[in-house]
Formats: sequence, C-alpha cells, structure tokens
Amino acid sequence: MSSKNFRSAVLFDIDGTLVDSNYLHIDAWQRAFAEVGIGVEAWRIHRSIGMDGSTLVKTLSDNAPEQTQKRLKDLHSQHYHEVAELLEPLPGARQLLQRVAEMGLGVVLATSAPEDELALLRKVLDRDRLVAAVTSSADVDTAKPQPDIIQVALARAGVTAERAVFVGDAIWDAEACVRADVACIGVLSGGVSRGELKEAGAVQVFENAVDLLKHIDDTPIARLSHV
Repeated sequence: MSSKNFRSAVLFDIDGTLVDSNYLHIDAWQRAFAEVGIGVEAWRIHRSIGMDGSTLVKTLSDNAPEQTQKRLKDLHSQHYHEVAELLEPLPGARQLLQRVAEMGLGVVLATSAPEDELALLRKVLDRDRLVAAVTSSADVDTAKPQPDIIQVALARAGVTAERAVFVGDAIWDAEACVRADVACIGVLSGGVSRGELKEAGAVQVFENAVDLLKHIDDTPIARLSHV
C-alpha cells in the first residue's frame, strides 16, 4: 500500500461498488438461512446487503438466539468462500482507482467486510499499490449505517470529513455518510435504485465505476483535487 500523505482522499466501499459481489452474498445468506430453518426471501436479503453484518443477521432472523446468529454468519462465510472464484472487478473499478491516485488523492478502501472476505476482494481488485489505507469489520463494533467505519477511514487516511468523498452502492453507505458529514457518490452496480440512493443522501449517482470515471471532472472528487 502507498504510504504517501494526502490532503484529501476518496473512500471506496468495495462490495457492489468495486467488486461484483452483492449477488454472491445474497445467495450465500439465503443458503445459510435455509440451513438453520429460517425462510427469508431473497429480496429481503438484497435490501439488507451493505448493512452491518450483525445487524443484518439480527434483523432477518427476527433476533434469533445468539448461537443461531453465529451459525448464520459462519454458514454465510462458508458458502461465500465456495463461490469466491466468481468474484470479478466491476467495469471501470481498477481504472477509477488509478485515476483517483493520479489526481493526487488518497485511495481508501472503507469497508466493513470481515478480514477473510476483504482479503478475497483485495486480491480480485489487484490494486493494493494504489491504496493508502484500509478498514475492515475488525475496526468497529457496529458498521453502516452507523458512521463509525467512515470515521475510522478518515482518521486512518489523515483527512477531515470536508476533504473526503465516499463512493458506495447502498443506502447504508449514503446514510452513514450523512451522519459523518462526508459527501457520498452513489453507484447503481449494487442493485439499489437511483432514487433511493439520492433519498438516503447521495449527492450524485452514476451507473457504475465506468460512468463515474467518465464524468469525474464534474464531481466532488475533482473539486477535492483542487483544494
């Protein structure tokens, strides 16, 4: 990872933003719930992707016993790793990270993914040389939509909220950014609608990383590069 000091930084969610993983998570969670005898419709799981994992399990299991919730997390991890070879960078993801780095901005992977999943995602992205800082689920007790993971990312990058922009695909990303006073750019690649992302607080929404890259000069990211 890069050790350079930056005045400003762009914080990136990974799942559904840089790596096409959301629907693999949905499948893994659905299989996990089925194995413990809890029926959960796939659309409900999809609506919860990007939320703090413990909150997702507690909500979708209707606050099942702690042992069951732990079993659900373990099964999800097992099934997700079984299909990890299907993980691919989303179109334009690597090029977007490269462009942000070339603009003199810090590239921060601000995710609440567990360490084992994060390792898979970073391997798929294959751009660690551009990354200035990284977060994971180990850094906070409760992740998005709480702002904690964003605040950790800001501290780790050494920048203030005013000198950062977050890029994410979930309403939980946008809600966390509102709470952290960080501008959020949304992307549709995680399967959430433009209207929902804007309503949650995203200042702009693009189709995917390719679309964002194409219009980057008209975003808060470009403005960061000039301050």
